[in-house]
Amino acid sequence: MQKFAAVVIEKGDAGQSVGVQTLDVADLPDGDVTIEVDHSTLNFKDALAITGKSPVVRSFPMVPGIDLAGTVADSSHSDWSAGDRVILNGWGVGENHWGGLAQRARLNGDWLIGLPEAFTSAQAMAIGTAGYTASLCVDALLDRGVTPEQGEILVTGATGGVGSVAILLLTKAGFTVAAATGKSAEADYLTQLGATTIIDRTELGDKGKPLQKERWAGAIDTAGSHILANVCAQTRYGGTVAACGLAQGMDFPATVAPFILRGVSLAGVDSVMAPKESRIRAWERLARDLDPAVLDVVASEVSLAEAIAAADTLMDGTVRGRIVVDVNR
Repeated sequence: MQKFAAVVIEKGDAGQSVGVQTLDVADLPDGDVTIEVDHSTLNFKDALAITGKSPVVRSFPMVPGIDLAGTVADSSHSDWSAGDRVILNGWGVGENHWGGLAQRARLNGDWLIGLPEAFTSAQAMAIGTAGYTASLCVDALLDRGVTPEQGEILVTGATGGVGSVAILLLTKAGFTVAAATGKSAEADYLTQLGATTIIDRTELGDKGKPLQKERWAGAIDTAGSHILANVCAQTRYGGTVAACGLAQGMDFPATVAPFILRGVSLAGVDSVMAPKESRIRAWERLARDLDPAVLDVVASEVSLAEAIAAADTLMDGTVRGRIVVDVNR
């Protein structure tokens, strides 16, 4: 296939425009692996890029999509051959290098890992960067000695992609999970994933005391700002908070009290530039501990053209779970 469809973001004097265009394989950027894309997904960063609500895109025109799963069509990279099934998460793709919301992609082979046999391409994208980030966060807690016997783990932004998969993985690892959400109507959904306690996000959303009642043995936070500050202030002695998002804000209006008086650890989790060994480990956990059938609960599917409108919905905060994009329909 020389021609292929792609979501393309352009910017001119009148501002940003987004639409599905027909491109030629010759238009693809440099790279040593060309991929026939099966599925991509919509993450918060993709929604920011498509809607233009944050300067995520570094150059134009840009094909967004920080995730993809597909089959190698052509490769000059020593690790990959035609027919290999691969996935990509992050590495600046969809920001400064054309991404996965297209039927074809050309990438640096060092950015790829093999698609785990446990998942189809659609299932891998139901996980996507969000689920892979959740797995990195679980690894961060376990690596710092957090165990189920120490108490409950809090997950903020629980109905989102990271939060949903984090609950599934933590439950599989034997933890008792508390889910913080601003969507009270989704309590049944969170319970179905494995959460045993549902708390209202408003309990954490405003400025709180530097030290508060010890509640959590650990936490996975997707929000930042006051929510992260309060989570740290409520974490038990020696606990760990894995921070991976900024849904409430990039600021961190906290004190050092939880860290120097309770020995709390704040572990930053980056999924974009994480080394290959960390990626493989995270996906091995997902393949081992995540029941593919459960992904039907956390994912919905849209076409390539529908992805543009779905980005607006994602920005409105009305989406639960994950949005998978079938780029070939």
